[in-house]
Amino acid sequence: MPTKFIFVSGGVISGLGKGVTTASIALLLQSRGYKITPVKCENYLNIDAGLINPIEHGDPFLCDDGTEADMDMGTYEKFLGKNMYRQNFITMGQIYKDVIDRERNFGYNGEDVEAIPHVTSDILDRIKQAGIKDNSDVIIIELGGTAGEYQNALYYEASRILSRDKKNTVVHVHVTYLPTPQHLGEPKTKPTQLSVKMLNSMGIQPDFIVTRSEKVMDKRRRERFSLFCGVQPEHVIDSVDMKSPYETPLHLAEQKFDEQILQMLGLNNRNLVMDKWKHMVDSIHRKKTKRKTIAIVGKYFATGEYQLRDSYAALMDAIDHASWAKGVNTSVRWIQAERLEKGELDELNGIDGIIVPIGWGPRGVEGKIRAINVARTRKIPYLGLCYGMQLAVVEYARNVLGLKDAHTLECNPHTQYPVIHMVSGQKELLERRAYGGTMRLGRWECQVKVGTIADKGYSEYNAYNNKDKHTVWERHRHRYEFNNEYVPDFEKSGMVIAGRSIIEHLVEIIELPRQVHPFFIGTQYHHEYRSRPLSPHPIFLEYIAVL
Repeated sequence: MPTKFIFVSGGVISGLGKGVTTASIALLLQSRGYKITPVKCENYLNIDAGLINPIEHGDPFLCDDGTEADMDMGTYEKFLGKNMYRQNFITMGQIYKDVIDRERNFGYNGEDVEAIPHVTSDILDRIKQAGIKDNSDVIIIELGGTAGEYQNALYYEASRILSRDKKNTVVHVHVTYLPTPQHLGEPKTKPTQLSVKMLNSMGIQPDFIVTRSEKVMDKRRRERFSLFCGVQPEHVIDSVDMKSPYETPLHLAEQKFDEQILQMLGLNNRNLVMDKWKHMVDSIHRKKTKRKTIAIVGKYFATGEYQLRDSYAALMDAIDHASWAKGVNTSVRWIQAERLEKGELDELNGIDGIIVPIGWGPRGVEGKIRAINVARTRKIPYLGLCYGMQLAVVEYARNVLGLKDAHTLECNPHTQYPVIHMVSGQKELLERRAYGGTMRLGRWECQVKVGTIADKGYSEYNAYNNKDKHTVWERHRHRYEFNNEYVPDFEKSGMVIAGRSIIEHLVEIIELPRQVHPFFIGTQYHHEYRSRPLSPHPIFLEYIAVL
């Protein structure tokens, strides 16, 4: 069977949920027994998302193979329950670099290298190779940005070239916005009409229009879309705002969206199996009597006058997954670490748990350390992720071991007690300013100490990749590590080294015993990137359970 292609584009405004729509289509087709590969095409000239400020583009998603990708990779993993890799993530920077490197190596045999066909051919080659690696029936390509931007025009041209003279091979889905201005009180279709007109000017006629809106679309608006956008009325799909994005596949299935796509692609309409997904969605809506508040102490919250969850998207999702599974209604209190440096600790009053997530550099560090001290001394359940683990080590060294000058070399290169120091081999990289993709990245194996809190979680939820050896694979993204020279001092004073990497014997998990603290754990790795709605991460499940 020839490979089929579905292109998902966006119109009117960004942030409509193309990633959720792409993932929903993928889940529905996968649930009908088809092999699906999602691919995200990003517009920026960065090679990956690793060096982008999370306030600019959200939390980079970390894959098993070390790829630092767009957040949509995380959405694909969470919906499909399988790992994404380098081939699932394309940036215009990758494309241009590949084309230019090939030209410099005489790969085009003296041709004048142009955007068309050379750049578009590279785009299509990457898309097809992603499907070949997965042996896929259908490749679903999410086109970044919004129709009409000059940055993504070559992606659209590539999709047009692929769809030319290929019946039952390519489907184009256009996700757009159906606004209801308050002063008018009715939905307006004109923005979508203009967006589709922009697609038409590029030689693309969408087969389906998916409308994001606050309210369910009425018959009148469906008829207007059909008339002015050239699509069948039943191909105008409603995607109304919902409590959770995980409801979207079910809502789309109710409109037979996936069945219509299969028909257009000439594929059999196999049985849809969504029982586990429906049960999970039910757990989101189930009434919860237990309510808890978690303080997330970070520094990547604000963009202008607004605060966004995208800077810590994977963490927020992991909290949600575990909370739904445990039947707990959790709310998050965003706390700027820099405010805590000024002594404003009242913000930590009345909270049930504290999390210090990923971070970089010295800004706000002392505020995070103060929050960790509050968590430890007041017996508030604490979870430290990467930097949150490292700063927990610093706090413990200062206030329990008495090493007042203790710090991480990342913040104080001249500290007398470098309890957190640089990963072996990283110093030379930093001296050369080789930042991109040079950290300890991706999946590494960790052996968990038997009888620890971490061990209880992994054992209870059958999360060990090797149950006999108590080993897990977890994702990493960092340069600095726990300094092994200080391990004996920490262990003598009561801290438990609950996990170490298999090859390098580096500290991966620290914790305090239950008789000392109800829950105090820090992990060098990022288990938030491995949490999924159908399989919440054991550490988060344990954390939510003790709140």
